[in-house]
Amino acid sequence: MRRSLCAAALLGTLLMSGCLYSFKAGSFPPPYIKTIAVEPFDNQTDRFELTGEIYQDLLKNLPSALGIRTAGADVANAVVKGTIESYSVAAPNYRTGQPGQAAQVLQRQVTITVKVQIIDQVHNVVLWEDSGVVGQGQFADAGGTEDQGRAQAITALVQKIVDGAQSNW
Repeated sequence: MRRSLCAAALLGTLLMSGCLYSFKAGSFPPPYIKTIAVEPFDNQTDRFELTGEIYQDLLKNLPSALGIRTAGADVANAVVKGTIESYSVAAPNYRTGQPGQAAQVLQRQVTITVKVQIIDQVHNVVLWEDSGVVGQGQFADAGGTEDQGRAQAITALVQKIVDGAQSNW
């Protein structure tokens, strides 16, 4: 009887005092970051379409993944900037030919490397940066196209940027 009274008193005390514990997932973005601007990345490759394609994919996916809204760079709390460092298409999967014959390419791989920063414009500090984010996409040489491989690489690249930002926030 005495134990149950002590347990009830302890439970009552805990309920009356309130619980200050909360389940908040991470601290990124910081609570004052409500908006983000995505700027087109500088492009150091000869593939000019990359700038627009990466910009569109980031604009579509990054704000919702971080739980914030988009805004213009002049009024946003944070801004995403970056540089497209490299673009390549390689043949990682091929079959060697007989002597005197060319190798048969089975699969090609598109690789895109970017440098990216997310900058807190309220306090003028870098919230997250990575100088070597790599996205890769594959396509079959026989039935696929480089456009398909590039689309996969951009999707992977944007997901890595989202994951990197979330891991820090």
